[in-house]
Amino acid sequence: MKKNRIIIFDTTLRDGEQCPGASMTLREKLEVARQLARLKVDVIEGGFPVISEGDFTAVNTIAREIKGPTIAGLARCVPRDIEAAGKAVAPAGKKARIHVFLATSKLHREFKLGKAQSQIIKLAVDGVKRARKLVADVEFSPEDASRTEPDFLVEVCQAAVDAGATTVNIPDTVGWAVPGQFGELIAHLHDAVPEFQSGKAIISVHCHNDLGMATANSLAAVEAGARQIECTVNGIGERAGNAALEEIVMALKTRNDVYSGYTCGVATKQIVKASKLVARMSGLPVQRSKAIVGENAFAHSSGIHQDGIIKKRETYEIMDPQDVGWGQTELPLTKHSGRAAMAMRLRHLGFKLTDEEINNVFSRFKEIGDKKKFVYDDDLSALVDGQMTKVPETWVMEYLNVTSGNHTVPTATVRLKKASTGRSKKETVLEDAGVGDGPVDAALKAIDRLTETRGRLKDYALRAVSHGKDALGEVSVKVDFGDGDLVTGKGASTDIIEASGARIREGGTTNRTHLEDYKRAISAKTAMILVVSEPPMSEPISPDSSPISAGLFSRF
Repeated sequence: MKKNRIIIFDTTLRDGEQCPGASMTLREKLEVARQLARLKVDVIEGGFPVISEGDFTAVNTIAREIKGPTIAGLARCVPRDIEAAGKAVAPAGKKARIHVFLATSKLHREFKLGKAQSQIIKLAVDGVKRARKLVADVEFSPEDASRTEPDFLVEVCQAAVDAGATTVNIPDTVGWAVPGQFGELIAHLHDAVPEFQSGKAIISVHCHNDLGMATANSLAAVEAGARQIECTVNGIGERAGNAALEEIVMALKTRNDVYSGYTCGVATKQIVKASKLVARMSGLPVQRSKAIVGENAFAHSSGIHQDGIIKKRETYEIMDPQDVGWGQTELPLTKHSGRAAMAMRLRHLGFKLTDEEINNVFSRFKEIGDKKKFVYDDDLSALVDGQMTKVPETWVMEYLNVTSGNHTVPTATVRLKKASTGRSKKETVLEDAGVGDGPVDAALKAIDRLTETRGRLKDYALRAVSHGKDALGEVSVKVDFGDGDLVTGKGASTDIIEASGARIREGGTTNRTHLEDYKRAISAKTAMILVVSEPPMSEPISPDSSPISAGLFSRF
C-alpha cells in the first residue's frame, strides 16, 4: 500500500444503522453493500454479528456475495463476540477482517467496566490474539480514545500492535474532540508507536458529529498521520451521526492543494447514487442543503451567481456536479415503455432483481405510467423499494373507516383478517374501533387491540418522490413496539387518498344540494362529510345550524 493512500472504511451498515429508525432488512443491506462495492470503498463493516441472528446473517451474506472490498465484523474483546465475527466474515477469505473494541477512557474504566489500566491492556491483547487465530487482518479500537489519557493510549496501541493488530482505530466516540486537539493526539500516537511510522500498522480514525466537527477532525487526523478514515454515506449514525463519506472523499480530491499527495480509490461518480440508495433503504432523507449530496448542493438562485456560472462554472462551483454523480440527464420512461426498457434502467440504477421481481415492478410501473406523464428514476427506485421491503403478512387490513374534523373526535373503525395457521384452515376476521389524538392515532389504537400489541407512532412522514403535480407520494411510518427497535412501514402512490383506501363522492349540485342528496351519497364507508352552506364558513356548523346539517348529524 502506498504511504499516502487513504483507506475508506465504510460503516454505514453497522454504525449508520444504529441511528434510531434506520434499521434495514437483509435485502436492503445487500443492495447497499453492492452499491458500496461499486463506489469502491476499501472496507465494508457489515454489522455486529453477535448481537442478533439477523446481523450475523447480514455480515455472512455480504462476506459471501460482495467482491472487492474487505468485509469486517465488529466484536467486543470477549471470546463469544470474536468467534461469531470470525464465522460471519469467513466467506470473504483473505478479505476478511475482525474489528475488536474495548473502552479505555478513565470514565469508561471506572463507571462502565470497573477495570484497572493493567486489566484493560490484558483484555485488549487477549482479544487481538484470539482474533488473529481466525483472520490475518485485525483492527483494534480503544473506545472513547479521544478522552483517554494520551500516555495510557500509547500503551494500549503498542500492546495491540504487538499482539497482531494491523490497524488501530482511534474513535472520537462521543464527538468531543476539536480538530487541533485531535490532530495533536494522532501525531503523538504516530510518533510514539514505531510500527505506525514504518507502515507495519496504520492509524485509523472514527469521528462522531456531536459538535459538527466529524469531517474536520478526520481530515486533521490525516494530516497528522492517520491513513484510514471510518465514515458513513450521508453521515448517518448514532446520535448526530458520523463523518460523512462524501465530504471526506471530495475534500481530499477538491483541496488537493492542501492534501497534496493523498489519494483514495473511491469512484466519486457513484456518490449520489449511494446517497439516494442509503436514504431510501434507511428511511432517513438527506437534508436539502447537505454538502455534496443535498438537492441544493449545486443549486444557484442568485442572479449574480447564475450569470457567473453561465460565463465560467468555476466562479461559483468548487467542484463539477458530474464528478459526484449529479447532472447526468436521463430520458424518463413513459407508460409506452416496455419491460425491457424498464429492466435496463433498473440495472443502470444498480438494482439486481429476479425475473419475478422485475415483473412485479413492471406491473406497478404500468399503473403509475397511466397516471403520470413521465416515470423518473426516483419513481422507479420507490417502486423497487416497495418490492424489497415486503415481508410475510400476518394480518391484512380489509377495511378502514376514519372520521375526523375540527369538531369531531377522531375515530377509526378497522377490520383485520388473519391468515389460517397450523391445523386450522379458517381465517380469523376481527373488527374494532378506536379514538385518538388524530385519525392515524385512532387507527393504530384499534389495531393494537385487535392484534394484542402495544405500539407508539414515533414518526409519520409524507414526501414527494419525484417532481411535478403528478409526483409519486411516499409515506413512511415508524412505530415503537416497546422492544427498543423502531419498525418502519412504507407505501407509495400518485394518489394519497387512493392509497389510504378513501374515495370522494359529490352530493347534489352547486347551490342546489338538499338533504336527500347527502343521504344518497352516504354509506357505511363514509369517513368525512364536507357541508358548504350558509351561515358563512367562519361560523362552525353544528346540528342546529341548518336543516341540512341537522339531518346529516342525525344519521351518525
